[in-house]
Order: sequence, then C-alpha cells, then structure tokens
Amino acid sequence: MVIKISLNSESKINYPFEKKSDPTKKTPCKIDVDKKNLPAVAKKRDLVKESGKESGEEEKIDGIKAVFDEIEELIGLGEVKTMIYEVQAFTEIQKIRKEENMLYEPTVLHAIFKGNPGSGKTTVARLMAKLYKEMGVLSKGHLVEVERADLVGEYIGHTAQKTKENIKKALGGVLFVDEAYSLSRGGEKDFGREAIDVLVKGMEDYKNDFVLILAGYNKEMNQFLRSNPGLNSRFPLHIDFPDYTQKELILIADYMYKAREYCPTLPAWRELEKSIMRILAEQSNKHGNARTIRNIVEASMREQAVRLMKSQRHLDRTILYEIDETDIYNAVHKRVFRTIQKSNSEVVPIKQYQ
Repeated sequence: MVIKISLNSESKINYPFEKKSDPTKKTPCKIDVDKKNLPAVAKKRDLVKESGKESGEEEKIDGIKAVFDEIEELIGLGEVKTMIYEVQAFTEIQKIRKEENMLYEPTVLHAIFKGNPGSGKTTVARLMAKLYKEMGVLSKGHLVEVERADLVGEYIGHTAQKTKENIKKALGGVLFVDEAYSLSRGGEKDFGREAIDVLVKGMEDYKNDFVLILAGYNKEMNQFLRSNPGLNSRFPLHIDFPDYTQKELILIADYMYKAREYCPTLPAWRELEKSIMRILAEQSNKHGNARTIRNIVEASMREQAVRLMKSQRHLDRTILYEIDETDIYNAVHKRVFRTIQKSNSEVVPIKQYQ
C-alpha cells in the first residue's frame, strides 16, 4: 500500500515585528513555537522505568525523543511530522508483535520525496536517518546525498561501479538521490537506467540496513514513476513537500538570524515582508523557498558589514546585532530581483538557489 501525504498545514504564527516589545533591542527576537507533546514516548519511558529494564532501552527512548525535538523545531511541515510519528509507532508495534509470535508486517521505509528546491526534503531525510538509527532500524543513521553525476558513468560498466560504491557508502543509513528523475531522461540507451536497476537490486540485497529516498520536483517525479512502473510499488512512502507560505518564510528568516546572533529592526522586518510578497508574486513556485531566505539572510549580513565599516562608528554589541532596512533592501535587490530580471530577459537563468 502506498501512503501519500500532502502538506497543507496552517499553523498560527506571530510575526517578529507584531510584538509589542521594541524590536530594535539588541537581543535575538523571540518567536513563540508551539511544542507537541510526545505521549507515546513518555508512556514508553514510564513503562521502561516500571519494568526495570536495562539502561540501554532508556537511552534508546532518550535518543528517539531527542530526534523528535529536532523535528518539532522545523517550521511548517505539519503532516510530515505526523507521518514520522506514525512510521515510528508502526515500526515499534511490529517489533513487539514479532516478539509475541504474532503476525507482523515487514518494515519497508524506502520513500519518494516530491517538492521544489528549499522545501525541506534533505533536512527531513537527514532527521529520518537519525531517527531510524535510534529506533534500531539502521545501524549508523547517516545520510549520503547523490545526484545523477555521482551515479551515472561514461562507459559500459562504469555506472554499475559508481552506483554500487555509493550504495556501500550509505549502508547503515539513507541514500538520498536528488533530482532522481534525471536518471531516466536520456532514452533507452542512456546509462541512467542502469543506475536505476542497480539501486533496485541494492534495495533487495541490503533491505535490512539500507533506506533509499528518491527526490525531485513534483511533475518530473510523477513522470519518472510512470515511466518506471515497477518502481512505484517499491516505495511505500510518498511525501509531497509544498512551498512555504509567506508567514513560514518569515519564521525561517527569524530562525536563521537568531542562529547567527543578528536581529532585524522593525523597518527591516517590514522590508523583508514586502520583498517576500513580491518574490512569491513574481516567481510563483520557482522562488527557492528556504534557500532564497538563506541567501537573503547571508547577503544582508554582508551588507551590514560593509555599511558598518564605512560608518567608522564605534562598534559595540548593540550595533553589531542590528540589521536595518537598507541591508535587507540591498540584499534582496542584488541577490534576487536582479537575477529575476536577467532571467525574464533570457540573459541568465536563475541559479542563485543551487
């Protein structure tokens, strides 16, 4: 059975600049983030303590909870989080049923991730790898990221060799193939199809300690699966990653600024909000999501650095914290809008999100 998950969660979000406190104070802005309780984990922890099991089981519970805490820190992705809890619960219950000599379902965790760049696919894959390790499904829990160039060779036999090498690197963890649809774009004689065959064989040969995730754009991945009918049934988890909303992009920006010990002023937040609205309007579903925000945040930090060096002011912590509206404006217009104009005139394709 294929589980298809569509993400359309609308969480209540407070803008940083909607707070009554002075946003220009030089401490990291605070965002209220609702935390979900993990009752299943908590109850299991209590059962472990009551039964007097070894500390190894408690360490496992602590490890799972730590990964869930990281998952809850992610902005948006509500239904993805729900799915991860369901997978964890289902896997644990099947283990218990097996121990009780009951009928149980084998755990198959290979997945298809569909969504635009910057929508959280790689981040979620990395966290799922860590979770599977803590659950005891994988022995290492690492993530190996590859694309077509890492798998497809230039002559007969080279593709199989390269693909097998990457599978071996990923054993005990997750192999994440980005833009997986490109493997079937070269026609019948293209070596990409050989890579697909080797990946499928690897799924069978190492099914007890290897997870494969194929990722890419929605439309292209759907075409890829239709052109390879046997693949669809091998991936029980199909997850759609929608573009982030304007509010979620604001929250992502705030998270990134806080992580770097910067704090935009009230006018800066308003400038960023206005810029994001324009980006969403002009680039539709090609705006890069969190990658665009990261680019803007990092570019605004550079703009601030240039501005402060030119000012020849005494630089204390208060000044060093502050990102103002000119930093945001310059960052956005140099990093995003100028590239959009070039793209629209067919001079230079959009590359800033790569």
